[in-house]
Amino acid sequence: MTPLRAPLARYAERLHRAAGDTHHVASPLGAWLLLALTGPAATGDARAALAEALDADPDDAAAEARALLAAPHPMVAAATALWERTPAAELAAWRAALPEDTERGPLPDQAALDAWARERTGGLIDRFPVDVAPDTLLILASALATRVSWADPFDTAPGTELGAGSAWSGRLNRVLRTPPVGHRCWVAATDRAGDVAVHAVPAGDDGAGMLVVSVAAAPEVPATDVLAAAQELASAAALVPDSMPGCRSLFDLPLGETPLWALREEPTRTYAADGREERATAVLPCWSARSRHDLTAPGFGFDAAARALGELLGLAGPEFAAAQSAVARFGRYGFEAAAVTAFGRATALPPEGIARVAELRFGHPYAVVAVTTDPAGGPWHALPVYSAWVADPEELPAGEAG
Repeated sequence: MTPLRAPLARYAERLHRAAGDTHHVASPLGAWLLLALTGPAATGDARAALAEALDADPDDAAAEARALLAAPHPMVAAATALWERTPAAELAAWRAALPEDTERGPLPDQAALDAWARERTGGLIDRFPVDVAPDTLLILASALATRVSWADPFDTAPGTELGAGSAWSGRLNRVLRTPPVGHRCWVAATDRAGDVAVHAVPAGDDGAGMLVVSVAAAPEVPATDVLAAAQELASAAALVPDSMPGCRSLFDLPLGETPLWALREEPTRTYAADGREERATAVLPCWSARSRHDLTAPGFGFDAAARALGELLGLAGPEFAAAQSAVARFGRYGFEAAAVTAFGRATALPPEGIARVAELRFGHPYAVVAVTTDPAGGPWHALPVYSAWVADPEELPAGEAG
């Protein structure tokens, strides 16, 4: 299988670049997983486009997605669903390749979809990101949800501790300060964002847990570069317990204040061999975000997914909808986040016209013929077995009149 981290990092960069530098939250993983599940349906140009969007062979990506969803992380509740207006035989092979736990059923109404989003995210998301339209044929959806508590909660500090140059320091009364133990704080050198301030806080027990990593760069560094650096640092920090990837010695940095840190020297007693000790703490604000991301642009790959399913169904034109709703909250005692990603394939509605509607009435004697059918074309196929002429109708039985 293709290692997931690199393809996911590149997909994340496209998603965050589209969101820009506005306050937002997203789940690139949620979108990538959903796109990967459509991979086995694709052939030809649609398959090539999917491979480019996934940055992986579509079959390998689908296998990665199935493996993840078959054994979800204990800190990430995961669910997938496929709803169809009428199950099409042409999609049988693709449908069978979906994860075993994928919910299946008839296409629900909007209220039911909203309820599904609420239930699968523990109430964090109350609105399904895609609307059901009259031309919607199917919807494929994924939901990810997390609620974790810090092993060591934050202390608090005055908002002014964010620094005199911070626009937030004047409007926040209290912010978070790292406790004496349990959190990692360091200055890291990165290729994309230069020197950055890094804070990492773990959640969970000694087994499977979660690490939430915050990364700040100089104000002039573009958001996409900071996000890319944060992706690399977070993965590296999670791979090696208690590590501080890219860590720079504080003795290699100039004393004084910058927008990222205030560095001072003070006398201390230490057992360090060279007599030099390094310590770092962090102050950062609480935050929450709620975002909706339109995933219909070509770079996200859902246009290719729509084309792939459309080709199986014999439908021209990639009529589809794709979107993600995401929410997150970061506070003194923990972190919670959720994302629902949905992809809906539609067929084009016919042009407007005039309809004539007939109500057929059998109000005088008429004929009835009953024939048998045999899809294999055997001797019973289309054979008239019963026939009648109806000239003496009866009253509907009283028990059936309701």
